[in-house]
Amino acid sequence: MERENFIIAIDGFSSCGKSTVAKAIAKRLNFVFVDSGAMYRAVTLYFLRNRIDITDTEAIKTALANIHIDFIPNTDKTQILLNGEDISDEIRQMEVSEKVSEVSAIKEVRHAMVAQQQQLGARRDIVMDGRDIGTTVFPDADLKIFMTADPLVRANRRHAELVAKGEQVTLDEIIENLAHRDHIDSTREESPLRQAEDAIVLDNSNLTQDDQLDFVLEYFNERKK
Repeated sequence: MERENFIIAIDGFSSCGKSTVAKAIAKRLNFVFVDSGAMYRAVTLYFLRNRIDITDTEAIKTALANIHIDFIPNTDKTQILLNGEDISDEIRQMEVSEKVSEVSAIKEVRHAMVAQQQQLGARRDIVMDGRDIGTTVFPDADLKIFMTADPLVRANRRHAELVAKGEQVTLDEIIENLAHRDHIDSTREESPLRQAEDAIVLDNSNLTQDDQLDFVLEYFNERKK
């Protein structure tokens, strides 16, 4: 049976502004925005809090059975809830950033999150961003965007974001963190980061947020026809 809902998949490297673009698109089109990266960050936070050994498969499975993630859309931002607790800010801290790619590479974690993501997109018009949305989660998505940007541009954006939140972190630390995450994301066995064959590349190194919104909307309007 043919799907009636419309799915926009936005994949790409970390700190490319995927979530920013996805939120803007969802708001403009009145779609549901799902930040898949936030889901993996929530799992990472749970693992850190509960000292889950990421080499212990049984401990991981037990932990995943106790993790429930929800998205609550608000006027200014979408809240991410971990077992009912708002963790929207905590999951963006460097401690989580340093571990999230390793946790995301775990087969059991990916299978659990992909299942949740597919349930979220089963009946609603959605915009979902992540690393494997157009390749693994929704290979039949109606529109696939693959975002990239110059590594230094990405690092500067991430650094400014963290400093604005009061975190003491150097640009060199950010550059190292992003390089580490890129390597893990691109080389992991389970659903590695890669561009889907039918994805449209959006290099936003020198584009404003409005430019990026217009770029995606142009292709959306084409696909809707």
